[in-house]
Amino acid sequence: MYNNVVSSVFNSFVKKDISCMRFNFRGAGNSTGNHTSGKGELSDVKSCIDYLTESLYFDRVFICGYSYGAAIGCSAINHSEKIIGYCAISFPWDFISVKYKELSQSIKPKLFIQGDMDTVAPYENFMIHFNYYSEPKKFKIIKGADHFYQGFEIAISRIVMNFYESIMT
Repeated sequence: MYNNVVSSVFNSFVKKDISCMRFNFRGAGNSTGNHTSGKGELSDVKSCIDYLTESLYFDRVFICGYSYGAAIGCSAINHSEKIIGYCAISFPWDFISVKYKELSQSIKPKLFIQGDMDTVAPYENFMIHFNYYSEPKKFKIIKGADHFYQGFEIAISRIVMNFYESIMT
């Protein structure tokens, strides 16, 4: 699986010797199965969380998702008490069902990262969506970044890592 944003965040965690998992949703890249408009994909995320917490005995899980992965992954926030928070990078609120906005609501820590040139997850609507969420929540706007964050990968990785470290203490 390769995506510049996902790979950069993943690699930053690996470099700090933090266990992490990344995967393609069903029907994406080399993954088998068919896209199910969120239902099966959300089930896949929950299965991964269950595997980490029940089979590998992780006592804390942090979710980070990008674009569609932010909508689906962060919607699993309340699936387990062992999930400590999430980071959503370019959550596509305007083109995905409101159900995922509702499912991603939580009293757990949340970080939203948004490019100010993003037209896929439109920047001009960001604060409307962000204000929907309960505290604790934070956001970071990446100046000059569109939805694909080319050239901003290291900055995003640092922001995600700093947030993760802040909620781990």
